[in-house]
Amino acid sequence: MSRRIFISNCVKIRAVVSTKTVDKELFFRALADRTRLRLLNLMGAEEICVCFLVEILKTNQPKISRHLAYLRRAGIVGARREGQWMHYRIVTPEDSEAARILNDVMTWLANDKEMQRDRERLVKVCCAPQLPIKIQGAPRPVGLA
Repeated sequence: MSRRIFISNCVKIRAVVSTKTVDKELFFRALADRTRLRLLNLMGAEEICVCFLVEILKTNQPKISRHLAYLRRAGIVGARREGQWMHYRIVTPEDSEAARILNDVMTWLANDKEMQRDRERLVKVCCAPQLPIKIQGAPRPVGLA
């Protein structure tokens, strides 16, 4: 759906009006898993390489990637490839109610003791003079490095 907008000098500009709705069931299922909540908490406001998520959560890469794919399908996470490294970040949903709920969940996670321990481990690993062997060469998260 699109609308035409007229500017004072009579130039037509087409503005796209988003009619995309959030799949509520998928959105809430994405938030209903402990591992996915931990991943969201670790991403926070930063973009982070999947290798750091694997290192901090001490689980295998296919499991982490499967959960990240679920979050992507729900429209909560975006990804970017840089060479061999996949970087993930939280994306604010277009739907204002979904955005509000995600913001509330992120605030709740930030106040949870277990989630705070995860973030502390992430900072410790990212700020270490030398990265663990498995992730040497990986780009450090910008907000933490």
